[in-house]
Amino acid sequence: MARTAVFFHAHPDDEALLTAGTMAMLAAQGHRVVLVVATAGERGLADLPHGDELAEARTAELYASAAVLGVARVVMLGYGDSGLGEAGTAGDDRPADAFIDADVEEAAQRVAAVLKEEAADLLTSYDPAGGYGHPDHVQVHRVGRRAAEIAGTPILLEATVNRDPLLRALRLARRFYRFPPEFDVRSFERAYTAGEDITHRVDVRRFARAKRASMAAHATQATGGDGDRTLAAFLKIPRPLYRQVFGTEWYVHRDLPPGTRLRHPFDHLPDEA
Repeated sequence: MARTAVFFHAHPDDEALLTAGTMAMLAAQGHRVVLVVATAGERGLADLPHGDELAEARTAELYASAAVLGVARVVMLGYGDSGLGEAGTAGDDRPADAFIDADVEEAAQRVAAVLKEEAADLLTSYDPAGGYGHPDHVQVHRVGRRAAEIAGTPILLEATVNRDPLLRALRLARRFYRFPPEFDVRSFERAYTAGEDITHRVDVRRFARAKRASMAAHATQATGGDGDRTLAAFLKIPRPLYRQVFGTEWYVHRDLPPGTRLRHPFDHLPDEA
């Protein structure tokens, strides 16, 4: 039975990194996939200057990514990108309409309106830490949780990363590869989610090509700053290894008991009568 899944993200390219494989899988299985993005990412690091030009470029990239994933609808909420200060907080010169400063209830009502219109069975947001701590990601967690409550959406999954194997891999890779300046391996000791708390491990290896194409669509995020950006580094991974590295996507359902291990976003929905 076809269902509807809404994926809620903070900026263009977040969908590529965290949920693209799941989105492509659900679309291929005949489910309706909707992508909601809070900001246009106009304050992201790129060769283009901050502002309208970068927002326009990243919006175009978002739609290109959505197309390769089979997304049926893209909704942009139009909040300002809060930026990221040196201490991991929102930028001091963020715009007046920055997402981090938005009223949670008001923003949640807007997301809930999409959930109700789509009769969504599932919403994804982020874990409480916002993954690696970006303020807009933390706001997605707050807003997404409240939106699911308002709309009565049956499933709320927090998109995350299993930090246990990630830390092992990064520490090993650090011996052989010089990461970009903005990539601090130590920050992952507090980021994302411990493996024991993850409830959904979704095998997306069959959709690695689509996930890679989604990443590649976000060309502005592969440049800017000194040397390669993180996204550019990921795209240099040889395809067979890429399939293994990015072949699983992780989610947490807070209402499920500890030790739950599910393989599909809809696995715990009650059977249809």
